Amino acid sequence: MRLSNLLSRRAKPTFTAPMQPDVDFLALGDVHGCFEFLKAIPELTAGQGWADLPILFVGDYVDRGPDSAGVLRWLYEQQQANPEKVICLMGNHERMMLDTLRNPEKHGRRWLRHGGRETVASFGVQPIMHKGTSEDWIAMRDALRDAMGPELEDWLTNLPLSWQTGNVFACHAGAHPMMPIEMQKSGTLIWGCEEFTKRPREDGIWVLHGHTIVEQAHAIEGRIAIDTGAYATGRLTCAHISKTGPAFYTLSE
Repeated sequence: MRLSNLLSRRAKPTFTAPMQPDVDFLALGDVHGCFEFLKAIPELTAGQGWADLPILFVGDYVDRGPDSAGVLRWLYEQQQANPEKVICLMGNHERMMLDTLRNPEKHGRRWLRHGGRETVASFGVQPIMHKGTSEDWIAMRDALRDAMGPELEDWLTNLPLSWQTGNVFACHAGAHPMMPIEMQKSGTLIWGCEEFTKRPREDGIWVLHGHTIVEQAHAIEGRIAIDTGAYATGRLTCAHISKTGPAFYTLSE
C-alpha cells in the first residue's frame, strides 16, 4: 500500500481532554443590547447557589438590541463593584464602536450597518441615516462620546481579549487551532477564523466563545459555544463551567 493511501486513512485529530478549570465560573453569551435579560442573573445565581462564582461575559454587549446603553452601564457598574468577580471581554461589536469613536467618517458606516444605529439611539443620540458629511459624523461621534462619558469609553477601550482558568480559555470569537494560545492574534480572538471549527486543538485547551449564533449551546471537540442569538431568539445562554463539564441555562426577558 502506498504511503499516500496510509496518510489518507489516518484519523483526524480528536479532542479527548477533560475540562479542568481552576475555579468554577459562569459565562454569558452575546447580550447585544438586551438589557432585560441581565435582570434575571441575580435570581439564577441565588437560586443555584452560585452567588460567589466569577461571572464572565464574552463580548458583544452593544448593537442590534434596544438598550445597549443600559447593558454597558450595568456591566461597568458591576465590574467596578466586583472587579475580581465580573470579567468582561471585548467583542467585535465593541471594537467597531471604538473604531467609530476614534475615526467616525472612516468606520462609522460599517458600524451603523451592523447594529450601531440602535446603540447610538439608546444613548439618546440621533444616528446618521444616510451618507452624512464629515461634519455630521464628527457631530454624531462627539454627541455619543458626551452621552457615554469618559469613564465608560475608557473602560471599553481597556477590555481584555481573553481570560483563562486551568485548561479553559475564553475569548469572544475563537482561537486558531494550530497556534499556541499565548500566540493568538487579536483579530482572531474577536473576529474568529475559518480553521477554528474545522479542526480540534491538540493541546488539551477548551475554548469558550460567543460570536457565532448556535441553535443550542454545546461543548464539542474542545469548543464551548454559548451565543444563542439573544436579540433574535429571545434566549440568552448562561453556562456553568466546572470540572464535571458545562451545564447550560437559558435566561429570558
